[in-house]
Amino acid sequence: MTYIATEAAPLCLVPDDRYTPPSFRLPALSCDAHAHVVSADTQAYPLVANRSYTPVSTPEADYMAMLDATGMTRGVLVQISVYGTDNRYMVEVLRRHPARLRGIAVVAPDVSEQELTALHEAGVRGLRLNVLFGGGVGFDAMETLAAKIEQMGWHLQLLADARQFVDLMPRLTRLTLPVVVDHMGHMPVECGTDHAAFKAMKYLMVNHGWWAKLSGAYRVSGQDADGHDIHCAKVTEWAQALVDAAPDRLVYGSDWPHVATSPMPDAGVLRNLLATWIPDEETRQKVLADNPARLYQF
Repeated sequence: MTYIATEAAPLCLVPDDRYTPPSFRLPALSCDAHAHVVSADTQAYPLVANRSYTPVSTPEADYMAMLDATGMTRGVLVQISVYGTDNRYMVEVLRRHPARLRGIAVVAPDVSEQELTALHEAGVRGLRLNVLFGGGVGFDAMETLAAKIEQMGWHLQLLADARQFVDLMPRLTRLTLPVVVDHMGHMPVECGTDHAAFKAMKYLMVNHGWWAKLSGAYRVSGQDADGHDIHCAKVTEWAQALVDAAPDRLVYGSDWPHVATSPMPDAGVLRNLLATWIPDEETRQKVLADNPARLYQF
């Protein structure tokens, strides 16, 4: 069955099931730390009305096949915004793969201790705040949720434009649990690494133990006539600046199934960007295997 698109929530493209082979040797226990699943059962798992896009179904079998095809032993599922705080489908998938998968949930600020415990038992290790797409929980809930999960060993994950960090710095620097920034800050790399927002993100990583995901190159890069120019020098400069700043607090994610974007990326090509961004094999070992094992408690 197909989810029904609306004018405010257009239908996403279908991800390709063919992936470019690795251009470098993947370390053992490599982890794709950012992807989503969408059930094919449109009745059992309804989408929220205030969503920003309408996904195609990309269920568990497609996701596991993607991990296998791209050489990823482990994976981290992130609750997709179109389900709001209904984490049921993600949790069901996590429960069927306890050794291989972990999850990041989305919950309301009044979430109960019992619900958080159940999520932890299913493999969830963090909560996502999302101020970019409809269906998310925003910065207003940040301190409340941080207080509820810190003693559980969880972290917060922020889907935000890093340019928002500049005004939020007094609040952000008071957080005492790990925070993970989605998609390298989700701001245009044309702004440059001298931009106040990049400096704020780097400061938080160096001085406050924050993390970032080397993901979403097509979300931060410029466009050329052929679509997303993910190989542009500015993307490489941006990613390498993050690697130089905090190599022990970076993870990689494909962002499969690449919702709300066009043209459709190849997850194999995205993974292979790491060969350029991180020429050093020892550092790639950290980003692909050691760091995610620590952050997500595999």
